[in-house]
Amino acid sequence: MPVPRLFLYSWLVKAICCGLLLLCSSVVTGAVVEFSPGLMRYVASRWGNDAPERLIDWRGEQSKHAAKQRGMALSASDISRDLEDFNWYWNRVRYYTDARHWGTPDYWATPVESLASEGADCEDYAIGKYFSLKALGIPVQNLRITYVRALRWNEAHMVLAYYPTVDADPYILDNLNKNVLLASERTDLVPVYSFNDEDVWLPGSTTAGGKSSQIRLWRDLLDKMEKERTM
Repeated sequence: MPVPRLFLYSWLVKAICCGLLLLCSSVVTGAVVEFSPGLMRYVASRWGNDAPERLIDWRGEQSKHAAKQRGMALSASDISRDLEDFNWYWNRVRYYTDARHWGTPDYWATPVESLASEGADCEDYAIGKYFSLKALGIPVQNLRITYVRALRWNEAHMVLAYYPTVDADPYILDNLNKNVLLASERTDLVPVYSFNDEDVWLPGSTTAGGKSSQIRLWRDLLDKMEKERTM
């Protein structure tokens, strides 16, 4: 299937989407997120005086993990702990549909927006996890934001997949099932396609079938995060 046809599946995503996007809205320094005074003033003015505290809490969670791993290559146990902890961390954010939370049927929020507004759906959860793990030094080649069909609800959904190697059975970080399980154990999910910073993959393929820059909502997200960075 040519990559442009991937967008035929985009209508599926909002049907159940309950948990994706990016640390690019902040500056990453030594695996710890930092936020400009301008950004902190903005989130306080838009979402209240408690909103900056939620960003500081995220920075603290990153700092805790970074301190344990600083100066060392990530071990399998480090990565396992990071997957479990940040899956739990982001799943604490309250779930809202985009229509209720943002007044539009399909909105990919930045991690800053999700935390500051105290609300997310499936893609926002996956995005927050993706960029939290990326900031800790897990290569993007091992991470893929993945569209799936959730069979239990017969709806589209989004999760984050971690691949120890390119052809490995990936671990799935999800807000529907709070346990980090192998994809082979998640028989309730059928993959549609996946992507990261660089590439797009079709199910079962170990080679990329296109570039993630082809995904309009991803490009829009990156634009929003660039604006956050320059506040």
